[in-house]
This record gives sequence, C-alpha cells and structure tokens, in this order.
Amino acid sequence: MARAAAVLAGLATGPVDAQAPPRSGYEMMSRELQAMQRDDSLNPGMLWVLEGQALWARREGPVERACTDCHGATPADRLRGAAAAHPAWDALLARPVTLAERIAQCRIRHQGVAAPAAGGPALLALEAAVAHASRGLPMRPPDDARLEPWRARGQALWQQRLGQLDLSCAQCHDERAGGRLGGALIPPGNAAGYPTYRLEWQGLGPLQRRLRNCMTGVRAEPWAAGSDEMRSLEVYLAWRDRGLPVEAPAVRP
Repeated sequence: MARAAAVLAGLATGPVDAQAPPRSGYEMMSRELQAMQRDDSLNPGMLWVLEGQALWARREGPVERACTDCHGATPADRLRGAAAAHPAWDALLARPVTLAERIAQCRIRHQGVAAPAAGGPALLALEAAVAHASRGLPMRPPDDARLEPWRARGQALWQQRLGQLDLSCAQCHDERAGGRLGGALIPPGNAAGYPTYRLEWQGLGPLQRRLRNCMTGVRAEPWAAGSDEMRSLEVYLAWRDRGLPVEAPAVRP
C-alpha cells in the first residue's frame, strides 16, 4: 500500500468527470502525432492495412476461397461498421468474440485454414484492414443482454487493484486521465483506435498487447492473450467508448 500511495502521489490529478462523454487519447497528443495519424501517407499503421487488403483477396485453404468471395472486393464494401460493433456475441461459441476472433473464426469455418495465432502477422493485418474500413464511425457495441455479464466482469476487472503497485486501470485512466505519471501523459485508455501503431513498439499491436503491457507496468502477472479476463475487458471498453469514432489504425507514443 505504501508503494501504491507513493505512485499515486506522483500522479497529477486533473478535473475528471466520471459522467463526462468519453475522450480520445488523440486529443491529448502533440500536433505532430495527430498529423501522423491523420495522413495515410505518414501513418505507419497503413502498412499493415495494405497488407491486410492484399490478404483479403488471397485464396487460401483447401477450398481456395478468399474474403472477396463473400464480403466484396474490399472490407469497406460490406464490413464498414463491423469494427464499431465488436466485441459481439458468437452463437456457435456461445461467448463474445473480438473483431480479430471473428476474422479468425471466419477463416477457420469458411476457408478451412488452421486456427491463426492470436496477434500473428496475418490476423493482425486483416484486423487492421477491416478496422480501417470503419474509421470515423462511432463505436456502437451491441446492446445485447448476453454481453451484460461480460461487461460487468470487465468493469469489475477495470476497477480491480492489481500487482505490487496495487493500482487499478480506473485509477489512472478514469480518475487521472490527462495528468502525468513521471514525464508521460496519462491517456483515457480507449479501445477505438486498435490495432494501434505505438512508437514505443515500433510496430502495430492489438488492444490485448497494450492491456498486458499495463499489467506488467503495475507489476502484475498479465492474463493470457485470449483469456476470458481479456475478452471481458474488451467488451467493457467497447461499451465505455461508445460514441467515440473508430480511429484505426491509431498512432500513439
């Protein structure tokens, strides 16, 4: 507790209204980083989008089927809005699936490919391409009663103190968003920009990678990628971000 108190004492607390509309971390970035995100010729995440668009048209699996056969020539043809509406319920799995999981299941069921690795390069590129097709649309997670237990669990995990620093996600990203930890700005912790290109990674990454980084930062054992804990957090964060525009691929420090 003493260590947590010392860390919290070093956080600059700003006037944060818990009932205020959600804010994007984009608003808090430098003008240079904002310009990098806005300009597709400067946004490094567009490299993954272009790779995903190429994979979209590639025939794969024993059935030699491409995404174009079902979903149109580009992700924007029929899947514009899909990223804004995930995680969503999957009836066959009887649980929520993230956008990446939906793409993976589609490839397994309809192309006959082996289950792609979570966060693997092909799946990440396809997720980037599909998410990019929804850029600018407001987040509108399904108001589905089947998701409510997952949202509630995700909110509880968001507020749960973790690790040797005994800190919760909410203490930084709700109570002190816009303040500073050391020299670093504390963002609101949005999900609407993922997959995101982070300068510290020098690459594109999914939301669960960032969540695991945060857990490591508070000296906690990260939950496994694809775990129910991570899935619950994604369901909650999409609900928390409703109304924010999809930014994918966002750029962050």
